[in-house]
Amino acid sequence: MMQALLHYGCHFLVPLGIALIWYKPQWKKAYLIMIAGMLIDLDHLLATPIFEANRCSINFHPLHSYYAIVVYFLLLIPKKTRLIGLGLAVHIIADLIDCSMM
Repeated sequence: MMQALLHYGCHFLVPLGIALIWYKPQWKKAYLIMIAGMLIDLDHLLATPIFEANRCSINFHPLHSYYAIVVYFLLLIPKKTRLIGLGLAVHIIADLIDCSMM
């Protein structure tokens, strides 16, 4: 239970904190863009079973592969893609923390 709270807290509260601190004038827009990074979890639908409590998604699902993760972190460099990159990077870091707690 505590692990799930930490995991989903990272997914939703860290982007909110980033938006409120560094994107204050447009925090709602920044938050929504970063939360859109949750869409990479659609690749869980390709797995059998779709959900397995003790499965680490890092390098198991296609959008959580090491190659995809490199792209997500490269998106942090240009200012135009930084919010998307932040959302994806925070998502991957939250999943990585979750994997290390197993």
